[in-house]
Amino acid sequence: MDRAGTAAPRSTAAAQPLGPGYYTVKRGDTLYRIALDHGQDHRDIAAWNTIANPSAIKEGQVLRVVPPGAAEPADGAVSKPIATASGVETRSLDQPAPSVAASSGSLKREPRVGKEPYSDEAYARLNKQAEAPRPVEARPEPKPEAPPPVAAPTPPAGPDDVSWMWPSTAKVTAQYSDAGNKGLDFAGRAGDPVLAAGDGKVVYAGSGLRGFGELVIVKHNATFLSAYAHNRKILVKEGQQVGRGQKIAEMGNTDSESVKLHFEIRKQGKPVDPSAYLPKR
Repeated sequence: MDRAGTAAPRSTAAAQPLGPGYYTVKRGDTLYRIALDHGQDHRDIAAWNTIANPSAIKEGQVLRVVPPGAAEPADGAVSKPIATASGVETRSLDQPAPSVAASSGSLKREPRVGKEPYSDEAYARLNKQAEAPRPVEARPEPKPEAPPPVAAPTPPAGPDDVSWMWPSTAKVTAQYSDAGNKGLDFAGRAGDPVLAAGDGKVVYAGSGLRGFGELVIVKHNATFLSAYAHNRKILVKEGQQVGRGQKIAEMGNTDSESVKLHFEIRKQGKPVDPSAYLPKR
């Protein structure tokens, strides 16, 4: 307490980081849903936040949702003084300023024009000196022929590109919609094969996300996930590497009124239209 009788404020809790790379838990959230919405493996988020029990997160809790070090801005700014050339002359006060004549040398005068008596020869000579030389006619230089256009090389595939394929041969009954359906729905029969749409690692296999039933999530790289919902039976385990076209589940109707496959592609955790990535068929 200071002499004025007021106590210095104390921090009752450690400041929690906020901003890019962090997420505040809301009512009804699960670690699995948070991981899906941020394009991460729920086990990685648990490890980054030292969470032993995935169901123990609380409303208002701040979670890191990117790898440590990825969210911090890189401070690469280096300040340097601007060098300026000084044009100010310095001399002592008792030193006289240099005179114009001293700095510029001796005074220059115009040359005197000599006079000569008038004659026809002198007049003709002066007229020749006054004639201006004729300008040389400029000839346009021939333009060099343009080289034939060279076809631009096909850029190599980036590290986050995925060789996509259709996860089912069944008919698509519902298209992607920004305001509604966040993927494609395939109508089929119970037990129809559900195929991995690309190479990757299974980061979730279970029924912990409400509305998806028995769900498989495959992480293809740091950018893309794919999700396969409403399965009757899951044939893979979390952490398992799967190949493009591998059967990972059987179509079913868990948490659905009809047998179907709900398929999503997520870029950085955000749903995108799968039709923009799947090959034409």
